[in-house]
Amino acid sequence: MPEGDVVWNTARRLREALAGRVLTRSDFRVPRYATADLRGRAVLDVASRGKHLLVRVEGGATIHVHLLMDGEFRVRPAGPPPRGHRVRLVLANEEFQAVGSSLGILELLPTADEDRVVGHLGPDLLDPGWDAALRDEAVRRLAERPERPIGEAVMDQTRLAGIGNVYKSELLFLRGVQPWTPVADVADLPGLVDLAHRLLDANKARHGHITTGDRRPGREHWTYGRYDRPCRRCGTRVRRAYQPSEAGDRSTYWCPRCQPER
Repeated sequence: MPEGDVVWNTARRLREALAGRVLTRSDFRVPRYATADLRGRAVLDVASRGKHLLVRVEGGATIHVHLLMDGEFRVRPAGPPPRGHRVRLVLANEEFQAVGSSLGILELLPTADEDRVVGHLGPDLLDPGWDAALRDEAVRRLAERPERPIGEAVMDQTRLAGIGNVYKSELLFLRGVQPWTPVADVADLPGLVDLAHRLLDANKARHGHITTGDRRPGREHWTYGRYDRPCRRCGTRVRRAYQPSEAGDRSTYWCPRCQPER
């Protein structure tokens, strides 16, 4: 599932291609919106909110998208409409066309009703106005369920929005926290949330998640995807297990020496 930084970057690319331009093609390839037509309207903005995309169109309409596991957008020069059974949405103007494939959620709603689809989310780690107040709100929400394992809590988008499976494992490794540690036992929750913000912010404008600072292939992560391989820090074999999330049970990676049980 694309994480918050990937969705932010997708919104940026869509904004550059669509915002301020009038739509010449509006093709919803889902039965519910098969007759929807936004041609002749200008795209006002494209915003990300956690893992959600909001394409705001002139006339008070918003296209709401969640990529879920396999969704993606590709921006191409204007041309013939694309084919393919995976294509769900095509938005085009005289210069570009944006093609959305395998979109997990696609709906058209009044812009005034955006809160219905994103109002439940916690503070967005890539909010352009990120500050101590948003951090403290995220900490407050995490602390509402002190008995919950921290690996589950940070994946809950109603606590803080943007963390997915990769950042869960990498964040907890960098903080030396075992994923099944209760939230109440995690030292310095504000520091953990601040680090989550810094990790996503550092990666938002590039492809791929790099948490080690090493861009060489195969060296981007500390523990994620490294089951039964030596920890980069201490040499202990990395372990893997599954934890619940809103998308089902997801793999969690950790080093039992660098992240000891408490």
